[in-house]
Formats: sequence, C-alpha cells, structure tokens
Amino acid sequence: MYKKILVAIDGSKHSLRAAAEGAKMAALDKDSTVELIYVADFSKAKNEVLHSHGKEELEQERRSRLKPAEELMKANQVSYEVKILRGEPGPTIVEYANKEKFDLVVIGSRGLNALQEMVLGSVSHKVVKRVNCAVLIIK
Repeated sequence: MYKKILVAIDGSKHSLRAAAEGAKMAALDKDSTVELIYVADFSKAKNEVLHSHGKEELEQERRSRLKPAEELMKANQVSYEVKILRGEPGPTIVEYANKEKFDLVVIGSRGLNALQEMVLGSVSHKVVKRVNCAVLIIK
C-alpha cells in the first residue's frame, strides 16, 4: 500500500475530509506515515500579519487549522508529522511532494476560497497535473 502519504490542509471542510481519508489509507498499513501540510499563502500572508497581534498568535492560528486533522490521525492511531510551508499553495505542494517522494497526495477538491478557484484554477487541479505520484481528490 502507500507508505508515505501527504495530506494538504487549509482548514476547509474538504481538507478535513481529505485528512479523514488519508488517516484511513494510512491505517491500512502500520508502517505508513502521514505528513499534514499547511501552506501559508503569500497572497493572504500580508492580511494575516496585519490582523494578528504578533508572530506567536499568527503561528497559533495556523496550527489551529491543523488541529482537527491531527485529532483524526490520533483517533486512527496513525503516525503523522505536521509541516507549515510558505508560498503559493499549488506549486508549493507539488514541489514538496516531488522533492520528498511521497507515494500518495490526498487533497480536498475545494479550499477556502471557491471564487479564486474558479478564476485562477483550483489548487487540486494544479497538484494533479504536476505531482509525480498518485493523487486522491476528496469531495
């Protein structure tokens, strides 16, 4: 099965469902590990910084978006790691997945900003087109 699984999280309902599926996949093989990644988007970072009261609060808010996914991993007794990356979500996920040689990428079909997805093309679409491993898109 899949030994090294990447799950992209942004705090949306679709990404939480993706985390649930990633946990199920990893639970099938005790040697599987999951990396939960959150990409701090450059285009939103300025707004986040302006509305936060410091670096610690900003980091805490980003971690809070990962908390439900972490709880799913713990509930399924899955070995996992958390990474916060910086950049544009699509290319950053693709670059990281290819560099680290994951067996599977699990991603939600839609993120937090449905309008941006229609205008610019979705992150999941970019990932499917460019990543060098299997991709599971969750609706």
